[in-house]
Amino acid sequence: MDFEKIEQAYTYLLENVQIIQNDLTTNFYDALIEQNGIYLDGQTELEQVKTNNQALKRLALRKEEWLRTYQFLLLKAAQIEPLQANHQFTPDAISQLIIFLIEQLWPAKEVSILELGSGMGILGASFLTSISKKVDYLGIELDDLLIDLAASISEVMGLPAVYVQGDAVRPQILKESDVVVSDLPLGYYPDDQIASRYQVAAKNEHTYAHHLLMEQSLKYLKKGGYAIFLAPSNLLTSPQSELLKDWLRENAQIVAMISLPEDLFAQATQSKAIFVLQKKQDKDLEPFVYPLASLREPHILMDFKEKFQIWSQDS
Repeated sequence: MDFEKIEQAYTYLLENVQIIQNDLTTNFYDALIEQNGIYLDGQTELEQVKTNNQALKRLALRKEEWLRTYQFLLLKAAQIEPLQANHQFTPDAISQLIIFLIEQLWPAKEVSILELGSGMGILGASFLTSISKKVDYLGIELDDLLIDLAASISEVMGLPAVYVQGDAVRPQILKESDVVVSDLPLGYYPDDQIASRYQVAAKNEHTYAHHLLMEQSLKYLKKGGYAIFLAPSNLLTSPQSELLKDWLRENAQIVAMISLPEDLFAQATQSKAIFVLQKKQDKDLEPFVYPLASLREPHILMDFKEKFQIWSQDS
């Protein structure tokens, strides 16, 4: 990657977003969607925006350079206009871990990926730029702003991503996928009537949305496929966990549990882990369990990858 180009692209994009923001009196994210549209069709009366976009096109960014530029820009946006935690994009270090798992678990030359709660589309864009195989990607997202932002970023990057707007907890007409991924949104699901259709539903209170999405995910998963979740580290000990574990025992098996370093998160209580599930199979599988102490130390990452490769060959 050419980081000098990325820095230049970031500067042009940030200036354009700020100009558009002031012109339309709107928020950073809507201004970025507008900028993406102007970049593609050239239609604007803002001369500096036109000039910057011409300079952007001359940079001829590769897909991975576009992705890194958008990541930096959205990190800046989060400082200026923070979104709720469930709307923030998955950090790149975690995205690369998930990509590694997909590469190892699904060795075929093609993979279909369904992402529930696709947000700004950064994780999906990472799949489409970094996975070394043909990727058929579909993202489902409820929020208007996030899905518009994801679609506009994907179009600028020239990625074959498909997005569907909808509540992923409600039934959707979807084909089964090889891999289902979700950076699970945390909190309670507000519609008890919909939740009551699920095995993990709580009886006397709202049900955790992330529990519902885990159960829903397996309905869209091919036999032998994998569901990969970024979920709270205390998933199996938190309130309502007994309901989740009852469902797991009957319907799924845990393939892997990888705890992530606490320093990735603002507070230790917010720490997360990667959980990999499959639909229940006849034979029992010894799960891969690994506490990742750091994502910054190359030797720690290398040890994790080597151990996972050995485990996957033996399983």
